Parts: sequence; C-alpha cells; structure tokens
Amino acid sequence: MRLPSPAAFSRGKQQSRPVWRAVTNRGTTKLDTMTSPLDAAAARARLLELIKELAVVRGKVILSSGAEADYYIDLRRITLHHEASKLVGQVMLALTDDAGIDFECAGGLTMGADPVGTAVMHAAVDAGRTVDAFVVRKAQKSYGMGRQVEGPSVEGRKVLVLEDTSTTGGSALTAVEGVRKAGGNVVAVAVIVDRDTGSKERIEAETGVPYLFAFGKDELGLS
Repeated sequence: MRLPSPAAFSRGKQQSRPVWRAVTNRGTTKLDTMTSPLDAAAARARLLELIKELAVVRGKVILSSGAEADYYIDLRRITLHHEASKLVGQVMLALTDDAGIDFECAGGLTMGADPVGTAVMHAAVDAGRTVDAFVVRKAQKSYGMGRQVEGPSVEGRKVLVLEDTSTTGGSALTAVEGVRKAGGNVVAVAVIVDRDTGSKERIEAETGVPYLFAFGKDELGLS
C-alpha cells in the first residue's frame, strides 16, 4: 500500500512535525498521527527563542519588589502561550532531572507560578510520570476549608516550588512557607529565568534547599 505524504493531510503552518505510523486493525491499515516532543536540547533552544521574541520588554519599569529596571521579562507571555507553555514544562522537568531532584508535586505562589506548575504536571504525564500541581494563596483562606495551598494535598510529599522569575525571592519564600505549613517537604525552588539580583543566594540561605533556573539573563542579552 502506498502511504500518502504528510503534506496531503495538512495545510498551513504546523507547530510541530507529525510522526506517521501505519496501524493495522482487523486486516485494514490506516495512518495514525502523534506529535513527537522535542528532545531536551531542542526544547530549551526553542523556548529561549520565544522568550527573547515575546517576553523581553525594554524600557523603564517598576518591578513588583518596588525596584526600578530598564527592562521587564513578562513571562506570562510565555507560560500562557500555545507553543511555549508546553516547552516550559519540558525544560523545567529536564532541569530538575539533571539536578537529581525527585518530586511529587509542583507549584508556587499564585499567579505567576500557576501556569508553570500546570506545564510541569502535563510534561510529567507525557513522560509517563505522576506529578500533581498545586497553588499557594498569598494568605490562608478565612472561609471554606481555610486552606492556603490548593489542589491535591502536599502533606508528607516531596514538593518542587516554582516561579516564572524572581527579583528578591519574596514570592518563592512565601510559597515555601505555605507548603511547609501544609506539611509538604520542599526539595528545591526552580524558576524559568533568573534575573541575577540575589534571589538564589537569599532563597538558598533562608530555605536550605537548592535554587535552580533554566535561563540566566545573560542568555537573553540583558546586562
């Protein structure tokens, strides 16, 4: 049987290259498509391209910490982007694997960390692994169940605290405190982009766990 070319099944720009395989079922043959995830190096390279293109905004801005900077890294343009969000999960999962960090839950302080935790959860599922996501509120609820950490329970479980980027480390530290109060065992803090403003040193000193980052600001062409 002559198989039609992939071009016959697709029109327009593709986001990823389909892999074609023949599937036999009760004597008939048909084509099945599946999207192959990029390898770790390719995913990291593509994510870096997208961060440079979409997330780096130049000009005087006031950061959430109150500090002034001449550029802003708007990573929500990445973590909520149709292509980049999947790459975020793959890159952060590879980052922690390379560092030998084993964890069962991933998340951080709402709202910057929310899509990062979800991306890691989905990347883990794609890799045949079980990782739950969670959300840390800025303060414990005064109603309902009175929780600060929302989602599947983190109690007694190994937890990776995530953030998109950090200037002073304050958001990550709030998340670590909330997770520990909920009984979680924080094993590391990881961010997509490190601004090289002292977050690593502060977080490691105050939490006693490793601080990991996927990209440094030098890789983004920022000084």
